[in-house]
Amino acid sequence: MSVVLFCKRINLLMCSLLVSLLAVPVKDTVTMAIPVNSQKSSHLLLQTNVEVEPSDLGTAYPASPPPPRQDPVPNERIPQERSLDEIDYRVSAMQEDYAGNLWIGFWRGLSKIDPNTGNILARVSLPNLAIGALAQDKVGRLWVGTYEGLKRVDPRTSEITAENLFLPSKRVLSMLVDKRGYLWAGTDNGLSLISPDQGLIKTTLKNLPGVSANALTLDAEGQLWVGTLDGLVRVNTASALLMKRINNLPGTTVQALAISPQGLIWAGMPNNLLVINPKNGIVLRSVTPLRGKNVTAIRFAQDGSVWVGTNNGLLRLNPNTGALLDQVAGLPSSRVFALAPDAGNKLWIGTSEGLAWLMPKMVGAKPHLAFSRAVK
Repeated sequence: MSVVLFCKRINLLMCSLLVSLLAVPVKDTVTMAIPVNSQKSSHLLLQTNVEVEPSDLGTAYPASPPPPRQDPVPNERIPQERSLDEIDYRVSAMQEDYAGNLWIGFWRGLSKIDPNTGNILARVSLPNLAIGALAQDKVGRLWVGTYEGLKRVDPRTSEITAENLFLPSKRVLSMLVDKRGYLWAGTDNGLSLISPDQGLIKTTLKNLPGVSANALTLDAEGQLWVGTLDGLVRVNTASALLMKRINNLPGTTVQALAISPQGLIWAGMPNNLLVINPKNGIVLRSVTPLRGKNVTAIRFAQDGSVWVGTNNGLLRLNPNTGALLDQVAGLPSSRVFALAPDAGNKLWIGTSEGLAWLMPKMVGAKPHLAFSRAVK
């Protein structure tokens, strides 16, 4: 075959190929960029034009931008989407200050009220609304134990002036100011002694027997008693050392504590209310009306009686005999979390469904409408 004939055949073949390509209609063009991993050839970008029929891709969709991002993301949106019935209205802590005002630790915030009138005097904006405990130090500053750490509030300005997030756990369950003026903060993973002026931890009892410091009280000698998941622990407030442990109590967990005018420990359990001699740790009696009941709050009133809140109502007892004196009706909920007797000549009651108050000779308690589902 001559060279001329060979070249003619090659030209004819190329022309045929070109004609066949031009005969195919171009419907769409997809440009593929292939990234180059090698740093030496990173300046190169290979592009290939591929002709694609819409039928090859299935159903054709009109060109449109991607759907917008949903704000906030689902886990942030949950609190906003809760219905009214899902909002937690519990009042978990109350503290009367030196001016006679009453601070309400509400799971929707912190408020100061006039206990004589019930009027709200101030509200404090907190980054976390779940409040576990309240206490007032020797110079009148309010300490707020939340489930995200500890805050110090100036009661005059209602501003947060200090905070401590370096506790054994951020979940604060109990607080108390001892006779020296130091603050004790109980968490679900230990107990800390804090300087109220600086807000700094002086020492921590991480290996607290019973782990969780559910409740705190001071005895007549000024020593600290801690209610834990495994009974009671006595702590020396000066040295922060353990002095005594009572771990053979029926029901084990201590979740509420109070010291009677006679100096006896009243310990609330999930199924009992015990009276204990702090000197020898002996259980003096189990209070009959509270046997089998979940005791959540204990407070002694000025008239000598003792108020006991449970998961199923509020009772007033004779502390000497344990006899039932009153059972309170009209509460927003039967689950009682906090008590403040004699504030504004009333008993203030924090429940799982809001705040209520009671005066002598009243047939039943009255709800405070600003702390209940009645007000949106």
